[in-house]
Amino acid sequence: MNKLSGYLIKNASLVNDGQIKECDLLIKNGHIERIDSSINQDKIQANIIEAKGSYVLPGVIDSQVHFREPGLIHKGDIKTESMAAIAGGVTSYIDQPNTIPSAITILELEKKYLRASKVSWANYSFNLGATNDNLEELKRASKENIAGIKIFMGSSTGNMLVDNQKSIERIFSEVDHQLIAHCEDEQTIKKNLEDLIKKKGERGLLASDHPIIRSSEGCYLSSSKAINLAKKTGARFHVYHVSTAIELDLFDGSIPLKEKRITSEACVHHLWFCDEDYKSLGNKIKWNPAVKTGLDRAALRRGLLDGRIDVVSTDHAPHTLEEKLRPYSKAPAGGPSIQYSLLAMIEMTKQSNMDITKVVQLMCHNQADLFRINKRGYLREGYHADIVIVDPIKNTVVEEKKILSKCSWSPFENQTFGSNITHTFVNGVLNYQNGKILGDTNGHRLQFLRK
Repeated sequence: MNKLSGYLIKNASLVNDGQIKECDLLIKNGHIERIDSSINQDKIQANIIEAKGSYVLPGVIDSQVHFREPGLIHKGDIKTESMAAIAGGVTSYIDQPNTIPSAITILELEKKYLRASKVSWANYSFNLGATNDNLEELKRASKENIAGIKIFMGSSTGNMLVDNQKSIERIFSEVDHQLIAHCEDEQTIKKNLEDLIKKKGERGLLASDHPIIRSSEGCYLSSSKAINLAKKTGARFHVYHVSTAIELDLFDGSIPLKEKRITSEACVHHLWFCDEDYKSLGNKIKWNPAVKTGLDRAALRRGLLDGRIDVVSTDHAPHTLEEKLRPYSKAPAGGPSIQYSLLAMIEMTKQSNMDITKVVQLMCHNQADLFRINKRGYLREGYHADIVIVDPIKNTVVEEKKILSKCSWSPFENQTFGSNITHTFVNGVLNYQNGKILGDTNGHRLQFLRK
């Protein structure tokens, strides 16, 4: 199959720009060369993929992942987690800076880029991390070659909390880049934790206490302060993993995305799980911010439809199962989800008013538009051929033996999704087909159209 030049995908249902069209698509030299109602395969020297009955989507862009390299590679690494990504239809990702050492200098960040260039199956970019005292380094970050500046306004894995108000204000007013934040109020979290320990004792804390400790009020207080500062300074500001109904009032769904300076993300786990699931899953769904109530989940799903939530990502953050099974207070926050994020979102279309075109908008188009990623996120002639083929009626059962993340578990384990990812192309190369990783690593560094 590899002897011929390129691929011709025949009779597919292309999901793109809010429409589903029956088309053929030709891939040549790493790009989408042609999209047409019918392309004569007799005149094309290409591998033929018959896709009748299947959806053909742009590759998913996941703008929040933690692949754990360097320093935490017993949990995951760029190679293993990017394999899980392409198995899940994710062809591009943006990784976070809270590794060991933390990526808080251009030098450390470029080391991660160099590593990814050798081992990443998917396209890659990395955020530069903010601290209380690295302002000058942040101002040096290239807008064309670096995804954004990540600010931890709530503590999480890696201890990169930025809690000096003057430092935060200077970052917002002086750094001309895409700013991104984890928003939780540290003082609220500490007080809630102290109150619960007094009541139950540290050993009495359970995973179900997590949304009480990392409360909706703590999220709202931090998000609202940060957004007010962004409005005051004119900064371009993106809020990661919105998890509460009350935070949605901070965002305006009436403004077209390309005109927004303040944007928001929801993560798959906040859209899928709720506090009732702590009973069966415990620490496996311990994330920061916490999975909250069913009412919060329902509000977030509405936010996808009304434009207050702009993108959907994963916050994919593998930990070993041994770590997650520790008592609540000793168990780390985060979990692996990238391999099943697209399937979970497609499954949600069966439970709501959302359809497959909205899934593609939130996971592909809007990601590319928000971060201004060059020639990705759409099925368009001349664009990089990052493409996913989905069988909409073949089931996928989440089983340990099929999980490609190094940690080898999933919060979705034993879930049956009513669709299946059959093919993933990265830069025109078929790197995943019917459960198997193919060929060699083919990820490219993402480029951004920013001045």
